[in-house]
Amino acid sequence: MDVAHFIFGIFGNASGLFLFLAPIVTFWRIVSNKSTEKFSGVPYPMTLLNCLLSAWYGLPFVSPNNLLVTIINGTGAGIEIIYVFIFIYFAPKKEKTKIIGLFSFVVAVFSVVVLVSLFALQGNARKLFCGFAAAIFSIVMYGSPLSIMRLVIKTKSVEFMPFFLSLFVFLCGTSWFIYGLLGRDPFVAVPNGVGSALGTAQLILYFIYRDNKSDPKKIPRTEEEAMEMGTANKNPISNSNGIQEGRV
Repeated sequence: MDVAHFIFGIFGNASGLFLFLAPIVTFWRIVSNKSTEKFSGVPYPMTLLNCLLSAWYGLPFVSPNNLLVTIINGTGAGIEIIYVFIFIYFAPKKEKTKIIGLFSFVVAVFSVVVLVSLFALQGNARKLFCGFAAAIFSIVMYGSPLSIMRLVIKTKSVEFMPFFLSLFVFLCGTSWFIYGLLGRDPFVAVPNGVGSALGTAQLILYFIYRDNKSDPKKIPRTEEEAMEMGTANKNPISNSNGIQEGRV
């Protein structure tokens, strides 16, 4: 049991690292063009919050035997902070203000969770409090690709849903789901079970529509709808990365 628990934790770390590094292509473009263009910066501070809470939850004095959770989410938090700072640096004033506000919200929420868990709670109460906080934001993070799944169904095309990112959503969610089951930890198993299910749904959609080409009439036309779907920028690079980043 312990060996299997460790192995699935390693699998989860490997697939999770891939997901955290996936937006590098997007940020290379942002730095090269010195502009955030139509990319949304919202996913990065929200993913940062998920990483911080999950990393805190995995610490031995919060929940025993979950150090692998802390390792990957601590690494992810470092990567996401870099993304956030790059985005703030190159974003226009209005977007910069919004992302700074979100980043401040992330710091505030994480600080509250840390302070409450350290000074007001102990033992199982501390684990429950931190576990619920981490699980809620993990589910929010995994749920963000629902918009692209809706777009795939609407256009009957997977042009805007990269296969390998969908695959690693499935692998990451499944690895941590099994890890949580083996460790009898619902705060790891439940949100990652949601991630595994959504990853499976994305792969099913991919194989259903993989041979179809998108219908231009069904692609979002207004900027507001395009931003919601992650397709505001017509460049193929941004299409393939901006959509899935809401989850990383």
